[in-house]
Amino acid sequence: MNVNGRLAVVGDPSQLSGVDGEHNPEGLLSALDETRVHKTPYEIACLARANHIAMQGHWAARKTFLDGGSEFEINLAYQQATGQREAQAPYHSIIGVNEHAGTLHYQYYDTEAPARPRSLLIDAGVRFRGYCSDITRTTPGAGERRFAALIQGLEQLQQRLCGMVAPGVEYVAIHRKTHQGIAALLNAAGVVQGVDDETLVEQGVTRAFFPHGIGHFLGVQVHDVSGKKEPPPSDAPFLRLTRTLEAGMVVTIEPGLYIIPSLLDPVLDGPLGKNFNRSVIDELRGCGGIRIEDNVVVTHDGARNLTREAGG
Repeated sequence: MNVNGRLAVVGDPSQLSGVDGEHNPEGLLSALDETRVHKTPYEIACLARANHIAMQGHWAARKTFLDGGSEFEINLAYQQATGQREAQAPYHSIIGVNEHAGTLHYQYYDTEAPARPRSLLIDAGVRFRGYCSDITRTTPGAGERRFAALIQGLEQLQQRLCGMVAPGVEYVAIHRKTHQGIAALLNAAGVVQGVDDETLVEQGVTRAFFPHGIGHFLGVQVHDVSGKKEPPPSDAPFLRLTRTLEAGMVVTIEPGLYIIPSLLDPVLDGPLGKNFNRSVIDELRGCGGIRIEDNVVVTHDGARNLTREAGG
């Protein structure tokens, strides 16, 4: 790119050695990234198609799990239903059964199915004409009534959070509303007793159950560019998007509720430990965790949920 006699070269730094011009100037890269923030109707159509194809895979994965399949077999079912090899997918699918669902980026597909399949968490997408879907669903095993109730509660929270998506809304506010919702769910499910929701948030208890951010931009990259014009706040250090929402942006909304021993055990040993129902937590440990994720377009007057439109 040659502007006013200045030559800029954009590319892989390892491939630019000896090439004339200014390599990857920061101001130019930022300006190029900004052009990807607001999606065109064509781009949104591609993202919608990627959601539609991915949901066929998610339904096939769910059926394979309920039929007693292993993580490896669930992955094969997903690939067959989407018609896309994993090498073509936008990211390596996360397919965790039972306690494996409690590992945020679990990457190993067990070839043996557990004797008692209690839960499935699958985070998997599809790439269509370069554009990505990024969808997560959680399925309870047969007889897991308490875990199924938690999934239903998180589903209701997730839909309320999707309903917050609109122009002028700060994405950080959606993240913080998630923590309030997780606190309410923990109380309603009897996981904790005698502690109000506000205290659970202020004392960091909800962060032990929901340790990640509420989501990110989505486009030709799963974690699309230019999401953090400002650094994330101290109470949300892992948040990948800190902007105010505008029409044309596409975001993920993905609350989670996990039983992760390394995060939860210090809380149980802390001042509020006496307020936890240990028997409930022990029952849930083998289920790993829950995440529900949709891909949502910010419209001029609200939002369009591409994942739910696709039957998710």
